[in-house]
Amino acid sequence: MSTPDKTQIKIRFFTREEDSQLQVEDKPLYVPISLKRFGLSEIVNHLLSTEKAIPFDFLINGTLLRTSIEEYLTANALSSEAYLSLEYTRSVLPPSYLASFNNEDWVSSLDIAHGEILSGSYDGIVRTWDLSGKVTKQYAGHSGAIKTVAWVSESRVVSGGLDRQIRLWKHSSAKTEALKTVEEDDEPEAGKTLAILEGHKAAISQLRVNGNRILSAGYDNAIGLWSTNYKEMTIVDPMADPNNAVTSTAAKKRRKLALQDSTVRRRAPLAFLESHSQPVEDLIFDSHDSSVAYSVSQDHTVKTWDLVTARAIDTRTTGFSLLSILQLEKLNLLACGSSARHITLHDPRVSTGAVTQQQLNGHKNMVVSLAASPDSEYMFSSASHDGTVKVWDVRAQKALYTITRESKAEKGSDKVFAVQWSKDVGIVSGGEDKKIQINSGVGQAGAN
Repeated sequence: MSTPDKTQIKIRFFTREEDSQLQVEDKPLYVPISLKRFGLSEIVNHLLSTEKAIPFDFLINGTLLRTSIEEYLTANALSSEAYLSLEYTRSVLPPSYLASFNNEDWVSSLDIAHGEILSGSYDGIVRTWDLSGKVTKQYAGHSGAIKTVAWVSESRVVSGGLDRQIRLWKHSSAKTEALKTVEEDDEPEAGKTLAILEGHKAAISQLRVNGNRILSAGYDNAIGLWSTNYKEMTIVDPMADPNNAVTSTAAKKRRKLALQDSTVRRRAPLAFLESHSQPVEDLIFDSHDSSVAYSVSQDHTVKTWDLVTARAIDTRTTGFSLLSILQLEKLNLLACGSSARHITLHDPRVSTGAVTQQQLNGHKNMVVSLAASPDSEYMFSSASHDGTVKVWDVRAQKALYTITRESKAEKGSDKVFAVQWSKDVGIVSGGEDKKIQINSGVGQAGAN
């Protein structure tokens, strides 16, 4: 082949996929620099001699190509005389709308496990749903809006909200009833409170469960560490109220409710973790070490905690309030959603001098919930008060896909508060439209 002009560039195509049918001959060739993904996909399909065209994505030095080759060269100050290696991989299909479930009030929190969806609502009710949209159980006991819910096990759920209480609930299914032990015969029936976990002085914003431990984030700037076995924790006097004057209206209301729940076990935390100077919005256990946790706060910081000593061992300061956090386990990155509408990626292993590794822009309002893809180490979803859920790949600078609400919500009433991503269910989100919406998870094009 003769030497090309400046409108062509020398490229080598390769793939890391193990499918032998997707391997092309490792031989460089010249292609027009005007090509984008579609044109490059046509070339690879031709080289593979595929019967049915497969859409591909392309990576250059680990970054997804989202422009023409010419625009990439310009952005990276490269000439057309450069020699590029393009990794090709099957494109991911966009999520499609599957269903919506109607709730009585705003849906504030979600969790998915054991073939059921757990939801928290601003009407103060916790609900479990089957995948057909039927409410299988309701849990009533909170005196304010629910802000967070989580599965503890197949027979336990936990919730927290504006009433400052964390409630551990009994949940049952046909399987758990069959496995019920003699020791559980004296427990309350399904849907009833097993224990009230008390100690926070303000609303509970988030709960996370790992094994036999629960972490709670509070608007009192504190983090609570609890046990899933209430017998491990100190008994709390239901009539004691050290946080408020007895004469206050709020204190009187709590005392009245305490009398109503006088037969319910009340327990204090194993420890309180205090270092944040503003409300704690979200927190997670480290996926590699359950004795380590991370938290984000309105005080602009990401903190790393040693749960054994109950001490903050690292603090990263940003320039904005942080509202949500997610660990990308295999990449050792923390994704943090912010009030400044973007998502930042942090590596907790590097020195405190390096705060932000990468910033993802695209949302038009606060990013309040994050959920990892169950299939890809690079992908996650985000929920925002702009009314959308976005699907991201950290190798791209922009969101791959945007999911909008299918409901015809009134203007200004479509905030999304929560998102979860399950391999079996899909991308599940809830918000101000009083609906739980299910979209399919993204999948690889042409994959069996």
